[in-house]
Amino acid sequence: MAETLPIPSGLRGSSGNSCFRVSGFPLNIVSSSQEPAQKNSPKLINSQSCNLYILCSTEYYIILLMNNFTIFSSFFQGKALLFLERIIDLALEEDGQDLTSNAVFSQESNAQAVILAKESCIIAGLPISELILARLPGSTEVSFLATEGIRAEPGQRIISIEGSTRKILKAERIILNLLSRLSGIATHTDLYCQKLKGTGVRLLDTRKTSPGLRYPEKYAVLLGGGENHRLNLENMLMLKDNHIDQCGSITEAVKALRQTYSPCPDIEVECRTPQDVEEAVKTKVQRIMLDNMSMKQLEKSLSLIPSSIESEISGCITLDNIEKIASLKPDFVSSGALTHSAKHIDMSMKIEV
Repeated sequence: MAETLPIPSGLRGSSGNSCFRVSGFPLNIVSSSQEPAQKNSPKLINSQSCNLYILCSTEYYIILLMNNFTIFSSFFQGKALLFLERIIDLALEEDGQDLTSNAVFSQESNAQAVILAKESCIIAGLPISELILARLPGSTEVSFLATEGIRAEPGQRIISIEGSTRKILKAERIILNLLSRLSGIATHTDLYCQKLKGTGVRLLDTRKTSPGLRYPEKYAVLLGGGENHRLNLENMLMLKDNHIDQCGSITEAVKALRQTYSPCPDIEVECRTPQDVEEAVKTKVQRIMLDNMSMKQLEKSLSLIPSSIESEISGCITLDNIEKIASLKPDFVSSGALTHSAKHIDMSMKIEV
């Protein structure tokens, strides 16, 4: 029999005709049926072979997910996976040899350990524990006791590890550090998403991430319900204040981009005043960012941007003002606080004897 579970925080859907977005990843609709709306909440039906997300609205849409870690495996491919493996190797190297465990326990010693969430949080990074353990000698078996993207409560067991004592203790701190960091970001992002619920405004992160952790931290934003703005400088062309000031004008900077690249990638222009917006609109770029403007300036600037150009508000976005900002109805709100201001979640590992 299928098990009914809470729906992941990162699931954001609307009754479009072709697809939903699950934490920023488009998924095709597998099937739909015309049925009256139900009062019950959306549920995740978990079977042995797949997960089915059922969203209750005027129609039922059933979305097929390959497994609990579809988002992780979709995100960490190619360069993203390479960078993740590099940071894991660096973390293991900087920790050095575990002289204490090597002296106290033999190579044949085995243990059973469990990782617990000590506070309420959105879990992010479970599969990383397996990647860390796989890079160490010895045998271990990992069991996930929680679901990626689902809220865990204080004291909840989220991972069980059985096998080499030395291996488990060597990996302990690195697993906890990454789980705590990523779960903190997912949880913090969820708070912002709750403020935007029902507004239609989409939440973006920024490149204000920890060096070396760009991809894992942006992955955590997805699990919290946000979307990634730019993974790196090769995603979209973005003219910021320093580009514009050095070049001389928005017009000249956009012209230089279009002369250099053919076909030219999408261009976003950061604007500081309504006058900047007027100039940017004339260049017909794909998106205009309104940066650190007053509410009066934002209202004026948004009125100048045609529907053919996306609008984004950024700069000093907090939990206290994001609802007010969203009431202006931009397409996007972006905040560096999703990553740079998220606190680590308190977690611990315990050996069970």
